[in-house]
Amino acid sequence: MTAALEIDGLHKCFAARQVLDGFSLHVKRGEVMGLLGPNGCGKSTVLNIVCQLLQADAGQVQLMGQPLARLGASARARIGLCAQDCALYPDLLPAENLHFFGRLHGLPAAQRHARVAELMESFGLGPYAATRVGRLSGGWQQRLHLAVSLVHRPEVLILDEPTAAVDVAARLELWRLIEGLRDSGTTILMTSHQLAEAERLCNRVAVMQSGRVAALGTVPELLARVPGQAVVTLQSRDSGATIQRAQSLGWAMRQRAGQLSCLLPRQLSLREVVEALDGPEVSAVSVQAVTLEDAYLELVGDDAVIE
Repeated sequence: MTAALEIDGLHKCFAARQVLDGFSLHVKRGEVMGLLGPNGCGKSTVLNIVCQLLQADAGQVQLMGQPLARLGASARARIGLCAQDCALYPDLLPAENLHFFGRLHGLPAAQRHARVAELMESFGLGPYAATRVGRLSGGWQQRLHLAVSLVHRPEVLILDEPTAAVDVAARLELWRLIEGLRDSGTTILMTSHQLAEAERLCNRVAVMQSGRVAALGTVPELLARVPGQAVVTLQSRDSGATIQRAQSLGWAMRQRAGQLSCLLPRQLSLREVVEALDGPEVSAVSVQAVTLEDAYLELVGDDAVIE
């Protein structure tokens, strides 16, 4: 089956800075692909090129097997974009915003009215139907923003940090909505700095570094690249002695934000870890399962490896 998006060999420079250096990624139909990476690695540049807001210096993008360059402006009717900044009109009501963007996409009146009613209901916007958008909370604005990006039933949805500016409760609600889109077969390419978000929502994850894909796979596949089955975080009054003891047990040591951690080659209970370290210099220990955050830090090299 033809991929929903085929991104091949993108290059992009801004002045003397190479932002994309042969970036390639294929997004399957009906999957949520997460795009992760440090600031400045080129994530937003990729999205802008896919949405035809920016032109690549080299390389090409295909949408459903057809080159974007050949599709021209018609490609925008097949792609939905929910960017970081809410592109809504604060003086309009939610439904008025939906109608406005529906008209921009050329939806006939009857089809537009039906679609607006559907989105108002499915996104739970009914209680705020008479509230101007500027008076909605950030979470409800972002919810409406997501609905607006879907008003024309796009084949591919682009989400750029969809929950970056909302509180925890709003983030969980947006996750639920995105999960519903994923489960209904919507193809989504999304960026995020929330590793838990990517771990929960994405079928596959691409980790970017230096303008290209450094690692690609399902969450379990990326977790398998961490050289450990669990992560132990330590506080110690004598870090040198603790490091020496942990390394003598064959535990790989890491330092993150000034805090010691080690990767266990097999699952151990908290009691087993404490007994294995067996030293009064250790003042606090916690044991956690390996997460996508651990895999990400291993892949991009933000963890300091202690030899």
